[in-house]
Amino acid sequence: MKPKTILITGCSSGIGLDTARRLKALGWTVFASCRSQKDCEARVAEGFSAPQLDYEDPESIARCAEVVLQGTSGTLDAVFHNGAYALPGPLEDIPAEGMRTQFEANFLGWHDLNCYLIPVMRGAGKGRILFNSSVLGIVGMKYRGPYVATKFALEGYADVLRMEMADAGIQVVLIEPGPIETDFRKNAIKQFEKWVDWQSSARRAQYEASLLDMLRKGGSSGVQWPASAVTDVVVKALTAKRPKARYRVTTPTQVMAVARRLLPTRALDWVLSKG
Repeated sequence: MKPKTILITGCSSGIGLDTARRLKALGWTVFASCRSQKDCEARVAEGFSAPQLDYEDPESIARCAEVVLQGTSGTLDAVFHNGAYALPGPLEDIPAEGMRTQFEANFLGWHDLNCYLIPVMRGAGKGRILFNSSVLGIVGMKYRGPYVATKFALEGYADVLRMEMADAGIQVVLIEPGPIETDFRKNAIKQFEKWVDWQSSARRAQYEASLLDMLRKGGSSGVQWPASAVTDVVVKALTAKRPKARYRVTTPTQVMAVARRLLPTRALDWVLSKG
């Protein structure tokens, strides 16, 4: 039987890398894309095909899609959109250009890639599109506004796409992790330092007293789950005859989904403000 094929984005580390390795071990042909060429070379050394893809760069998206489809003779069984990052900070301190790049990386680039892949899946009459969302696609939390906005957008996008693709045999799935052990927070600090001029902020005293420390620590010292917890769910979503529309990974995601449904908005705000 011909191996199943999948493109996974964001395979430099964390969830993307763990999923790529697991699926390769299960016999899938995996295209493990990374944002940086150096990381792509590391994946090639492991035996992957690793096209470079930066969701903020339309040309790299087009090149990646071309490489993948050439490597599969014009077919693709699945794509797992995973590459994303966060720009933390109070919304009033986020410049518009920073917000634009966050949406390019976490949302618009994902749609751009889909525009290359959906026609191929439609032609085959089948395919699976997986989106790595977040607990922050279910509830919002302070100082994570740009990331929350992209994940809320993604949740709505996936719901509509799932309904629209039903008659084409293409199944659309949201993966919703909670706190996972990755380089996510480290990368978020870089974005904060790039975009936020906290010294000129009306909140400067707050930054100096506690907010800088909180942002650099990620705002949480609680339990984190390994990337393999997400991989386990991705494998289920790819192999189930009829996958769920949503897979909620980790206890915090499951709890927040219930809280969102049951609590009045002000009560939920109070709970979330406690971190």
